[in-house]
Amino acid sequence: MSKGHRYFIEIAYDGSAYHGWQMQKNAPSVQQAIQEVLSVLFRTAVFIMGSGRTDTGVHARQQFAHFEVPEEIPKVEFLKRVNGMLPSDIAVHDLLPVQSTAHARFDALWRSYEYHITFRKDPFLLGKAWHCYYALDAEAMAAAAELLLSHTDFQCFSKTKTDVKSFDCKIKRVGWEQTAHGLVFHIEANRFLRGMVRAIVGTLLQIGRKQLDLAGFTEIIRSKDRKQAGSAAPAQGLYLTGVRYPAKIFM
Repeated sequence: MSKGHRYFIEIAYDGSAYHGWQMQKNAPSVQQAIQEVLSVLFRTAVFIMGSGRTDTGVHARQQFAHFEVPEEIPKVEFLKRVNGMLPSDIAVHDLLPVQSTAHARFDALWRSYEYHITFRKDPFLLGKAWHCYYALDAEAMAAAAELLLSHTDFQCFSKTKTDVKSFDCKIKRVGWEQTAHGLVFHIEANRFLRGMVRAIVGTLLQIGRKQLDLAGFTEIIRSKDRKQAGSAAPAQGLYLTGVRYPAKIFM
């Protein structure tokens, strides 16, 4: 039963200083930082549920979480106060009233991520992109990425110690974008497994370095074995960039 008014908040954060989204016993998390501020703001314990977890050092341009409070919240005043209290590396961009049963995690239809690679040392991208020293065949990496659309079981790209009932994910969009001094990997799916995007990027880099061909990439997917895939790309290049919901959950 709902105990009050339910809201979604749209959040962005630099994950460099945090051990991921999820609450940790002995390490700072984004969830903890926001909950502490909301609890002070509303003078009662407030719990937030995120649309999903991000790992240590991973960033988010658009993350959502839901929470409930007894009273209605004036949006403009709330955004001003909460952003004034949050640390500088976390921001709340929007407050959205939703149906009493709306759930930030379970109602999400699609999630999108980006992985940023830079080929030159850039002080403005420190901790925000992976500085890659290798020459990469971008066309081969793009061709391999397209193969992901033909599969749904991505156990080979999942962390081994994870409690999930299925390794099936429906990838809607995938591809590489060339930038002035690097590359950006884009992927959108209905769900993601733990460590999935970084493992995919790490394996695609093997394609780009000509250590793996397209047939081998397909064999890795079919193997369902994480040991067959490449090492995970570093966390600092990964961004959660979007979460899509059905319009009916919003008031």
